[in-house]
Amino acid sequence: MAHHHNHTHGHTHDTGNIKVAFFINLLFTIIEVIGGVLTNSVAILSDAVHDLGDSLSLGLAWYFQNYAKKKRSPSFSYGYGRFSLLGAIINSIVLVVGSIFILVEAIPRLIAPQQPETQGMMLLAILGVIFNGAAVLRLKKGTSVNERVVSLHLLEDILGWIAVLIGSIIMHFFDIPIIDPILSLGIALFILINVYKNLKETIQIVMQGVPGNTDVKDVKQKLLSYPDIVAVHDIHIWSMDGEYTIMTAHIVVQNKDTLIALDSLKKKIREDLKELHIEHVTLEFEDVGENCGVLDIE
Repeated sequence: MAHHHNHTHGHTHDTGNIKVAFFINLLFTIIEVIGGVLTNSVAILSDAVHDLGDSLSLGLAWYFQNYAKKKRSPSFSYGYGRFSLLGAIINSIVLVVGSIFILVEAIPRLIAPQQPETQGMMLLAILGVIFNGAAVLRLKKGTSVNERVVSLHLLEDILGWIAVLIGSIIMHFFDIPIIDPILSLGIALFILINVYKNLKETIQIVMQGVPGNTDVKDVKQKLLSYPDIVAVHDIHIWSMDGEYTIMTAHIVVQNKDTLIALDSLKKKIREDLKELHIEHVTLEFEDVGENCGVLDIE
């Protein structure tokens, strides 16, 4: 029997990247609200509302990523890593709502295009690309699912501001106000497709699916390559948070003497644990003083 925990993983759910992105986004949201009022642009003010939603999502991501660093406890025997997934799910929902907001704003403008104050739009668009670009570059250093979902928020903003910049330049020189809502629709659809991909990955983790970078057949072949192992069954592989992979397995070995002695003990333990409402048990036996490398609950 094997109970494997990959304790060599290097991630610690570093929240520094998300914290920086949160403050960048919040600062720019304030600039955006002031700029929207000064330019009398409904489009800019609408984007400010959207950015406020992003700031909320970044704040939640920061909180949950911090919470995920808590040590294992009797209540959460595998630790709190999955709380970062909760942040990713909430972020995805906010992103979907934000994209629907863009669609609701853009569709009526296809029917009745409005000419905004283009020079103010250009200036805010350039600032938007700079601020959000800085935040995305920061989040690129991160590895967690949460950081990837959050970076999607900011990617949406960058694409949005590029669209605003291109649209404002064209509208400044030509009377074609319909360009703005067309670009907005394209961006919203692009983001919704990416949210779907990220949510699919997050749900795969929550539902304890086998991680995409792991193949059960490869694991079984690797175990069967050991001379003393004759069979492997009841393999379970899942991920806590998209980075930390866990596995349990039953391994049949050649040396029967020790295992025969342990057989009755295993059966007794399984029967006793059923009374404590534990149906699936994988046990690993160790010698006194042996260091298995797996941390206990503190």
